[in-house]
Amino acid sequence: MKKVNFLKGKDFLKLLDFTPEQIEKLIDLAADFKKMKKEGKAHKYCEGKNIALIFEKTSTRTRCSFEVAAYDLGMNVTYLDPTGSQIGKKESIADTARVLASIYDGIEYRGYGQELVEELAKYSKVPVWNGLTNEFHPTQILADFLTIKEHLGTLRGVKFVYMGDARYNMGNSLMVGCAKMGMNFVACAPKKYFPDAALVAECKKIAEETGATITLEECPEKALSGADVIYTDVWVSMGEPAEVWEERIRELSPYRVDTEKMKMAKDSAVFMHCLPSFHDLKTQVGREIGEKFGITAMEVTDEVFESDASIVFEEAENRMHTIKAVMAATL
Repeated sequence: MKKVNFLKGKDFLKLLDFTPEQIEKLIDLAADFKKMKKEGKAHKYCEGKNIALIFEKTSTRTRCSFEVAAYDLGMNVTYLDPTGSQIGKKESIADTARVLASIYDGIEYRGYGQELVEELAKYSKVPVWNGLTNEFHPTQILADFLTIKEHLGTLRGVKFVYMGDARYNMGNSLMVGCAKMGMNFVACAPKKYFPDAALVAECKKIAEETGATITLEECPEKALSGADVIYTDVWVSMGEPAEVWEERIRELSPYRVDTEKMKMAKDSAVFMHCLPSFHDLKTQVGREIGEKFGITAMEVTDEVFESDASIVFEEAENRMHTIKAVMAATL
């Protein structure tokens, strides 16, 4: 096993902060940890350490991934949900950072603006990890890229098409990740749903050095031609008002990933989604959407979600392995 803590003391806030070589080393370390996990080999590289998980936005995959990854590495975990912390309410972020850093060896934050996790890191003397903000979701992208590498054997040159609203954390982070790793990123959506122009320009500058391409395309057929990976996410994010549903459904329905869209890509194309997904009516929200708007799915049809091309649950499992790599590398 190579040196594990090659990023010792470094925060993990966004992929823009890391070189392609560092990102690749994290993915490779995650693959090593996954192999050890499958073979039942202990890998308690962080035994005796303690971490705090701050979740201002709740989550299934992120919480479970951080907790199990920490236990596998030999660490103890304190989970702080929206009612379990005074961060930003009775205690400033700066004060919270200094208090927690005096008790814990690492801090995870999942919540709202990127500026919050950046401030937490500024005042913390221990590594801070971004579990999701409005702008970036870097641990998810590591899991996505590990999954792609497992299926396609490489990242470089892969045509990666993101369908739907690309303005927020997933569209941003995937575009950055593709730029860093020499991939061909396409955001396919109406113009108003394209990523921020300044971030697009920054990614294009990175792409000049890595051989990546960044494309913004409104036509699904053009975007999906030759695609290796088709990716989508929910059209309405956590915390957004109910009135945006109708507008998003009307404007983004042409970008729903269905069987016809999959046929526009390579025969070998895989489908990915960071989850949760509105692909059927088996959830409370799904039923409400179905009743109100007369649809049976939103961003992806159940047929595609449950197809052989779908690798969403492998992707979900890989959250744990890549988060483990991030924590071990930085502690």
